[in-house]
Amino acid sequence: MRARFGPPPPDGGPRLQRVDRTGPRSGRPTLPGPATELVALASGVRVEQLTTGAGDPVTVFAHGLAGDISGTRPLGSAVAGRRVFFQFRGHGRSDTPPGPWTFGDLATDLRGVADLAGATRALGVSMAAGALCRLLAETPDRFERVVFYLPAPLDGRRPRAAVRRLDRLLASVESGEAAMIADAVEPELPAAVRNTPVGWGYLRQRVEQLQRDGLAPELAGLWSAPAVPDESLLKAFRGRALVLGCRDDEIHPVSWAERLAALLDAELHIYDRPAVLWTNRADLRDRVSTFLNA
Repeated sequence: MRARFGPPPPDGGPRLQRVDRTGPRSGRPTLPGPATELVALASGVRVEQLTTGAGDPVTVFAHGLAGDISGTRPLGSAVAGRRVFFQFRGHGRSDTPPGPWTFGDLATDLRGVADLAGATRALGVSMAAGALCRLLAETPDRFERVVFYLPAPLDGRRPRAAVRRLDRLLASVESGEAAMIADAVEPELPAAVRNTPVGWGYLRQRVEQLQRDGLAPELAGLWSAPAVPDESLLKAFRGRALVLGCRDDEIHPVSWAERLAALLDAELHIYDRPAVLWTNRADLRDRVSTFLNA
């Protein structure tokens, strides 16, 4: 049986020094997320999906590797129209079809969700930015506007830090131990947030979600081949694109954001500090919504 979080410490905050290493603890249980649904795509894969808002335009939001719907919702909080958030295969309650998987498979998931929703706009984070690039390379006229947030490398070669982090996360999820998962997830938080109620709440939520839903090991093989075999195909895109990168991000090299912006003739903004959702959330939300609402 997997370990559960224990009783709250006296001060209601994280108990950093403890003998029992079954998992993080806080004064309150995490709140349940919004109700999602399982949607069957044309490919036969079922994905977990959440729809908010109403009317046009319709925008689909796709998360990064080991991410989830809750991680992309802040990016769409000020976007007009209907917003469709979903979990890629191997994440959350979405199906885990037999592997190995490629970015072509992720592009199929993204296309399936967009087609069902009638989406004309899309936002992709990290891994999903690669899937979105693959989709645009195959059908450059599929979207009118696209946003790439912290795009991952497209050439199949990942930074060592990214490989180590994923290996550690997969091993921790496989163990089922909350403490191991917490240690693996903690680098997602900037140092200034890690020992705060907000940071601790985020950590608990991520740990509980990964304990409950798991994470497919097939994801480790995605970068065995380039996300886009021929990057020059992206030049055929005639819509509007926004690329958001960040300096000193060891997982998402700023050079790839610059490279992608050049290929797409896109608007480009580079943030100065990593963990943008924590350090520059308001500006990030405003840039995304201003671009997509135009």
